[in-house]
Amino acid sequence: MPKIRILIVDDQPLVREGLISILSTQEDMEVIGQAEDGLRAVELTGQFRPDIVLLDLVMPKQDGLTSIPILKQVSQILVLTGFHETEHVYRSIKAGAQGYILKDAPYEKILHAIREVASGEGFISPSDAIKLIHEIDHPTQVLYTSDPLTTRELETLKLIARGLSNQEIAAKLFVHERTIAKYVSSILNKLHLANRTQVALYALRKGLSSLVEEEE
Repeated sequence: MPKIRILIVDDQPLVREGLISILSTQEDMEVIGQAEDGLRAVELTGQFRPDIVLLDLVMPKQDGLTSIPILKQVSQILVLTGFHETEHVYRSIKAGAQGYILKDAPYEKILHAIREVASGEGFISPSDAIKLIHEIDHPTQVLYTSDPLTTRELETLKLIARGLSNQEIAAKLFVHERTIAKYVSSILNKLHLANRTQVALYALRKGLSSLVEEEE
């Protein structure tokens, strides 16, 4: 099985060294480089095309939030930072990060987040999701869609919000996994969202009745 290729981006050498030490013990992970700022991260991402960029937010020359829209064109982004504030979570996910986790989280949880993001599922802790629901006053750019979700897409949306994978959703809805992948792609297009994490946050925060159109 191919290893998850990871680029570590943090301006603190001790943090980078600690992550390298932990990740190098995992049979399914490989650190392919490290960067101390966003500009270097963009350069190395273009050169090595990692599967995952572990990205800090506050760095010299170019910060993480500025870097996310560029990096996400090549790699999946997992923000790894010390900021607990809801605004940082919201802005990171809105910019296109697939996941957000704190540096003081247990290493087992960080490893789990890496694997989730690498699999395309995205990651955000339940506590962060709850804070986003209750504390973010300004909505996403698109509140409702002119192209309503079908009943099946809405069912898929709710199951994504519960953290289920495509395979698990397919089993619950008694359809093929490829069908769920099509539903997810349609949801992303209709709601103008970038990834599953944004879909989950949207589903958790918004009333969904007006998004439904009955299937014949």
